[in-house]
Amino acid sequence: MKLSKRTLDKNYMKMAFDKAYEHLGSTKDNPSVGCVVVKNNSIISSGNTSLNGRPHAEFNALNKKLNFKGAKIYVTLEPCVHHGNTPPCIDIIKKKGIKEVNYSIYDPDKRTFQKAKYLLNKSKIKVKIGLLKKNSLNFYKSYFLSKNKSSLPYTDIKIAISKDYYSINKKGKWITNQISRTKGHFLRSKYDCILSTYKSVNKDNSLLNCRIRGLEHLSPSRVIIDKNLKLNKNLKIFSSSSKIKTYVVTCIDDKKKEKFLRSKKVKVIKLKYQKNLISYKDILMELKKRGFSRILCESGSFTATNLIKNNLVNNLYVFMSQKRLGKRGKNSFKKQLSHLNMNKKNKLNINLFGDKLYKLRIK
Repeated sequence: MKLSKRTLDKNYMKMAFDKAYEHLGSTKDNPSVGCVVVKNNSIISSGNTSLNGRPHAEFNALNKKLNFKGAKIYVTLEPCVHHGNTPPCIDIIKKKGIKEVNYSIYDPDKRTFQKAKYLLNKSKIKVKIGLLKKNSLNFYKSYFLSKNKSSLPYTDIKIAISKDYYSINKKGKWITNQISRTKGHFLRSKYDCILSTYKSVNKDNSLLNCRIRGLEHLSPSRVIIDKNLKLNKNLKIFSSSSKIKTYVVTCIDDKKKEKFLRSKKVKVIKLKYQKNLISYKDILMELKKRGFSRILCESGSFTATNLIKNNLVNNLYVFMSQKRLGKRGKNSFKKQLSHLNMNKKNKLNINLFGDKLYKLRIK
């Protein structure tokens, strides 16, 4: 069956988003962009924003020994027009003889915002804007928030619970199965920061990294809330703190413990406390100042509940086992989840071999 031009355009843009998703959370200050190049109704090249943010997707797709003259490109975000550490993407688009540029939405960066179309049109390159706009607005939400100085960073929470809503198995370490845990590691790779607490790390001896073969390099930085510096000294997490940026957030002065943390290449962030507590909002804003734009919280029920109560969370990922723990369970999330819609609409279509995964939008 022959597809309409509109359907083909949407399919090419979907492929561009697939490319962008590969490096989501790993491009630092730059957004993760995908680019697909089409000529004679065939895809001849593709690219995405490189790890750490440069080169950009358009450059990676077009910087090849191919004849791009007369081709179309599909880009998930408006191509940049400004000179930074690298030349603007519109330069290579013009140089390679591209005849049509499709992009989903404007780049909120003031240096580029709504400028690409005018400059490309001047070079007689056709421009179309708006394909899969709704998808794009959702995909780049963390990027938009990073560009707004007063906005909190994009923050999600991940929890694992039994079918009867317990988050701790008193008789064993795991609640969900191996497939769910692997999916959890993959989820980590889409964020630039994992936020946890000293209680969770001490209890589980957590590594908080991405342990999927081939994706280890996508492990995000780790931030541990430790108000009184009670992290144990023999934790596994210190074995990789020289390779993965690791931070401890505290509000006390303890030179001996700080010296130990520095010896393990862990950076200490000191914040003021209010009513004997560190403000979660202050923590998130401090992380934003340090360049983090996508934060995934993996902690106990106290921290998760307070983040949600204070309207600091965008989405809640719930991995639910089909096993009931009953008396073996501890820390019930039933009350916290009772007002959220854990239904088919919010269930992700992923085969976890019995377990289920819900994505609940908080704000």
